[in-house]
Amino acid sequence: MVDRSFADLSLAALYDTLNPWGAGDDFYLKFVMGADAVLDVGCGTGQLLRRAYADGHRGRLVGLDPAAAMLVQARRPGSGVEWVLGDLRTREWCAEFELVVMTGHAFQVLVGDEELRAALRAVRRALRPGGRFVFETRNPGARAWETWTSGRVREVTGPDGCAVRVWHELERPLRGDRVTFTETYDSDGWQRPRVSRTTLRFLAPEALSAALREVGLTVVEQYGDWERAPLTPTCPEIITVAEAEC
Repeated sequence: MVDRSFADLSLAALYDTLNPWGAGDDFYLKFVMGADAVLDVGCGTGQLLRRAYADGHRGRLVGLDPAAAMLVQARRPGSGVEWVLGDLRTREWCAEFELVVMTGHAFQVLVGDEELRAALRAVRRALRPGGRFVFETRNPGARAWETWTSGRVREVTGPDGCAVRVWHELERPLRGDRVTFTETYDSDGWQRPRVSRTTLRFLAPEALSAALREVGLTVVEQYGDWERAPLTPTCPEIITVAEAEC
């Protein structure tokens, strides 16, 4: 889940523990290993690109993230990756990449219509003709936000060995295609909890495809889960592979 609180150095150090390598990472890694130049938008701690390099990728790997604290975690010796601080509004590339990815539901923080269009235009500019944009967004039909309650507390061990508890609470349920919620982090050793507030956009498949077409990206594959199951009204994910028009 995207959480802007990871701009905090101590919370950024928890990110990989809260988000261990999984089936989604395996899905993206196959695309990354098959492309010679890759841009990871919202790369976070960079575990996808670091893994690609460790597995033998020797093309160009670029990780882009607006949170300096996340890039502190990403910049580890010997990664062979170019780490860039910023976002698609502040950094621009022209036909430099064969593949652009947005993982971890980062696509859903593009809440406004113009923000979404601008980001997609930037992705299209960054891609070579025939290049691919691969990303996922939660399927609104699955209504994932209904499980984001304070009764579902997750506990992990922080870098200092102390337990950190994490939970979500809806602040504003679905309005149109947007959901607002808080994410709270607390530990017995802290003076007070740390709370972030986020709004996510849940685009339906038809609206998603239309937004991509508008900027010259065509959907070529779409799946409902990481096992490449068909897209259905209530499948958990909308995993999209879009191609830049020549």
